[in-house]
Order: sequence, then structure tokens, then C-alpha cells
Amino acid sequence: MKTIDSPFKVKGLQLKNRIVMAPMCQYSVDKEDGIPNDWHFVHYVSRAIGGTGLIIMEMTGVTPEGRITNQDLGLWDDAQIPAYKRIVSEVHKYGSKIGIQIAHAGRKAEDAIQPVGPSTIQGEALPEETKYGGLKQPRALTIQEIKQTIEQFRDAARRAVEAGFDTIELHGAHGYLLHQFMSPSINNRNDQYGEDLSKFGVEVIRSVKSVMPEDMPLIMRISAIEYIDGGYGLEHSLRIAKRYKSAGVDIFHVSSGGEGVPGTLKPGNYPGYQVPFARAFKEEFGIPVIAVGMLDNPQVAEATLSNHDADLIAVARGMLNDPYWSLHAIKEVTRNVSPPFQYSRGIR
Repeated sequence: MKTIDSPFKVKGLQLKNRIVMAPMCQYSVDKEDGIPNDWHFVHYVSRAIGGTGLIIMEMTGVTPEGRITNQDLGLWDDAQIPAYKRIVSEVHKYGSKIGIQIAHAGRKAEDAIQPVGPSTIQGEALPEETKYGGLKQPRALTIQEIKQTIEQFRDAARRAVEAGFDTIELHGAHGYLLHQFMSPSINNRNDQYGEDLSKFGVEVIRSVKSVMPEDMPLIMRISAIEYIDGGYGLEHSLRIAKRYKSAGVDIFHVSSGGEGVPGTLKPGNYPGYQVPFARAFKEEFGIPVIAVGMLDNPQVAEATLSNHDADLIAVARGMLNDPYWSLHAIKEVTRNVSPPFQYSRGIR
């Protein structure tokens, strides 16, 4: 058996293969109420039918003002739970596991009347990241508001557990609030949350873990490096991540950048360009790591796993292109695949 099709277990999470559907915003909540609709149901369930081991639902706001746009998912109200429960239940029917990425956009909240962040430093978004062509000036969170935000993360995690999710991912990458607090280029506070750049993340992790079952793993997505001029490097993210691991992170989902427009240093534009970052985290901490970033070539994905660069591989755009990417990848790599019987005449 090739690695891509081998089972994987961490705590109480048992996966049938090593393939993860990376979270990707759909901007499809037409009623702007944060509740997933039929689009989300079909979108995620089809990837379960397509053979994905672990599906991670898109960035989901812990508060209405913490969404990127008003068309994003949210988990700030108990009334939102049933729609998620429906998706989780159907995904489970096809042998896939499902998690949800909870987050706060911070200064990247485009539709917020007044975005917030660790500081008043304004972000500069990539053109494809914002529908308005720029980001608004943020307001720095007060200590009391920081405590409230931590509680909002905890409450969203409780709702995720009630909805039946198998795991929860905190979005600590790509320039959103958790990333903003750990970045020296964005967080210039002169209080306890500026003196210790890991403090906010650590408190969010501990708060979320307090409402999660003991055997449910917590994933954290993190940007290993920044690309803005003066941005942090791998040494900084590893130092912060050490605190995160001690606070309760069970799996790191290792990405990079997203904090602003790249300066002299540019992100790679080739398959597996972020894999060395994943390997660095795996070697440093000895806990499971998800690699992500242009891994939609099945042979590159298999090589990443078989070389022990990562324990799991995440595919994003490849799964937008092909809902059955997982079945097709396993077929290409192993020459043997077991699709749902309804599709056995076409995928075998």
C-alpha cells in the first residue's frame, strides 16, 4: 500500500487515508446569517463521496464582525448548529471525517464597519483578496475585547462539538487575527499582548481545548514565514509554535504568507514549495503535520508523504477543479481504488 492510501490516527480521529481537503472560503451565504446552505451541503458532501479522508470546512467566523465578508460562514449562535450537523451527518455516511476552521479576520474583515486588530497598523491586501481594492483602517482591541474574543472562540468550539465535527482547526495563518497577534510587523502593542506575541494564541488554544473532548485533536494552521519586507522567518514561527504546542495543539497545518503584499521575498510558484516548512515543524515538534500548497499532482503528494516530510497532505484548488480528486489520486498512485458502487463503472 502506498502512503497516500494508508490510514492515519491521532487521538480519537481515525482517517481512512492521508488526504485532507484544505479549507476554502465559498462566499456563498446569501442570507448573510452565517448559516451553511444547500451550496455548502453539496460542496462538502461531494468531496466525501470523492474519497477524501478529512474535510476541513472553510474559515468560519466566531463573531459576525470577524468574518472576511458577510457572505462567510459563522458559528456565533446556537441556531446555526443544525445546518452544520446536517452536513457532518451526511459526510460521515461516506466514510470521511470532517472538521471546521474557526477564525476571526481581524483587520482583514472587509465588511466590518470598523475592523479590529492587535494594533492600528493597516493591512495591504493582495488584489484578489478584497472586493473593495483595499483594507480599512483597524482599531486596536482593548484588553476587555481581547478577553471577549477568546470567549467567542471557545463558544464557537463548543458549537462545533455539538454539531458533531471530528476535529477543529484554528486559523492562525494568512494574516488573520491569530496571525496578526504573533507578527512583530503587525502587533506593536506595549502591553502584555505585545510583549508576548504568543499570549493571545495560547489563551485561545487553552480556551478552545476546555470545551473539546479529550480525544478530539486540535489543528492549528500557521504561516511558517511572512513575505512582506521585514516579515518574520521560520525561526520566529517555530518559537511561537512551541508555545502553541504546549498549550494544546495536536496537529500543525503549515502554510505561509498572507499577511500582505510580498516584498523582496516572494512565495514559490512550484509544486510543494511549502513542504520544507512542514518538514521543519515535523522535525521540531514530533507531532503530526499537514503539508499544503500546490500538492494537486498525486505523485508530488505521495512523495511528500513517503519521504516523511508530512503526515497528511492538503489539497485546495485541486479539489475545486475535481470533487473526486482523492479517488483519482489514489487510483493514479496505487493503481487500485474502491469508489462508491454507484461510480464503480467509471472509476476503477
